[in-house]
Amino acid sequence: MTDKDGNTATTDPQEFINYVNRETSKVLEMFSATGGDDILRQFTQSWTELATRSLEDPGVWIRAIADYQQAQFNLWRNLMSGNTSETPVAEPPPGDRRFKAEEWSKNPVFDYIKQSYLLTSGMLTEMAQNAKLSQQQQEKLEFYTRQYVDAMSPSNFAITNPEVLQQAMETKGASLVDGLKNLLGDIEKGHISMTDESAFELGKNLATTEGAVVFQNDIFQLIHYKPLTEQTYERPTLIVPPSINKFYILDLQPDNSFVRFCLEQGQDVYLVSWVNPSVDQRDISWDDYVGDGVLTAIDCVKQVSGQDKINMVAWCVGGTLTASALGVLANRKDNSVGSCTFLTTLIDFEDPGDLRVYIDEQQINQLAEKVNKEGVLHGRELATSFNMLRSNDLIWSYVVNNYLKGQTPPPFDILYWNSDPTNLPAAMYTYYLKGMYLDNNLVKPGGLTVCGEKIDLSKVKTPCYFLSTLEDHIAPWKSTFKALDLLSGNNEFVLGASGHVAGVINPAKKNRRNYWIKGEMGKGCDHWLETAERQEGSWWNHWNDWIRRRAGKKQDAPAEYGNADFKVIEPAPGSYVRQRLD
Repeated sequence: MTDKDGNTATTDPQEFINYVNRETSKVLEMFSATGGDDILRQFTQSWTELATRSLEDPGVWIRAIADYQQAQFNLWRNLMSGNTSETPVAEPPPGDRRFKAEEWSKNPVFDYIKQSYLLTSGMLTEMAQNAKLSQQQQEKLEFYTRQYVDAMSPSNFAITNPEVLQQAMETKGASLVDGLKNLLGDIEKGHISMTDESAFELGKNLATTEGAVVFQNDIFQLIHYKPLTEQTYERPTLIVPPSINKFYILDLQPDNSFVRFCLEQGQDVYLVSWVNPSVDQRDISWDDYVGDGVLTAIDCVKQVSGQDKINMVAWCVGGTLTASALGVLANRKDNSVGSCTFLTTLIDFEDPGDLRVYIDEQQINQLAEKVNKEGVLHGRELATSFNMLRSNDLIWSYVVNNYLKGQTPPPFDILYWNSDPTNLPAAMYTYYLKGMYLDNNLVKPGGLTVCGEKIDLSKVKTPCYFLSTLEDHIAPWKSTFKALDLLSGNNEFVLGASGHVAGVINPAKKNRRNYWIKGEMGKGCDHWLETAERQEGSWWNHWNDWIRRRAGKKQDAPAEYGNADFKVIEPAPGSYVRQRLD
């Protein structure tokens, strides 16, 4: 066996263990660099505050500890008496896949380890839930407590995981060797592998829709796609993806590409591919993303297509940027945007869902200081923050499978995209954090000045289509629903099944899941859902009917990319999307 430098690794058992420990510590350092230190610091701080407050009523702690000690005594008594077949003292909650293997229950020692952990984690969780803090402090305490107890699960350590030990014996140690190889590979990459990354290549089997870059500046490239129909609608479609991720989530593979779907329906499609900024681009601001980004892209599409109006589709942060741009255009009485589709987009940030555990003045100021010092928010750190919201599924399950069991995760295009993040410039990101998440200024008339214009979203009369998803923990649908009262156009709201990404990438050809439409407006989101009509299949077809009514007449499809003033720079997917700077 060789290490990552090609040196022969020792075969002496003790030296091998020391070698594994050294390499494992590197992964812990990698995790700390992308948010792991924050977990421990916030957990310690939250529990210190809780302990201080609990001195006012020590009875709560005393009762919790007494119950815990009694449960541990019962567990120990069962183990010593051999009565492990009795009703367990502690059981994992429904849906917890960490302890599903039979070894966790059949082997008395591992059954004891499992139940002891569940008792301890349950005690910590219960004490956090009963802390009686303010809502914000309470959510923060419960979140970081959950992160801590999840990290300490015995399933995450080889010596206390019977599945790992059994597999190691059956493979004569080969699984541990393979796990170490996976570990070294991930150290080299700087992140935990969620998919077989060698299975994908941009332009080969991802982002393969034919097109060309016809414009670029320091912030974005504009891709013009080749029509797939002899005629296209006269009003072009401009897609604005999130700037915190790469655009090809909308153009994964032919059977689940939203871009390709639009082309198949006869649309003339353009797309913004954001730059992956380096430290040298630290001063790119929110104004720059709106002015030199969204507004410039709108102008370019108008010039290339020869049309006075365009339709827009924007997703997540791309939607928030587009809402800002619509506010600028409204002030300037510019009607260039004939319709706008917002996909899982927050405009009102009063309730940002699970992300609110990161949103308080202290945490944001600490993050802003760090980002300003480093010049960018590194994409890996942002990805870790999102993954922590579902840490057992998106972090620890891969640690166990990849490093302890030596398994290689199967190819999955969405997870490949998820592992290919984008940096954000310090100026833009700190403005976004404070102006939107902390102060919620976008919803306040005149609360923000963007590109020299005071933003008042009530002036925006553009017809809008809002697609939200029922299980979205990043842009909660009840929060996105509020945008309908903020923008004054003829708006339509559609609620899809599933979450932030899977609910959007729901191909019409597969026609899976379901969505809700036509709820009664004016009485809040809950009443809307109660009165809405459930539709089977993909929302893509419903949206296509909506956008078609706003797309104008059919005309001969463009014969070439761009025009005399916007010549081909390079083939799609372009060079900006290939940049991996983290």
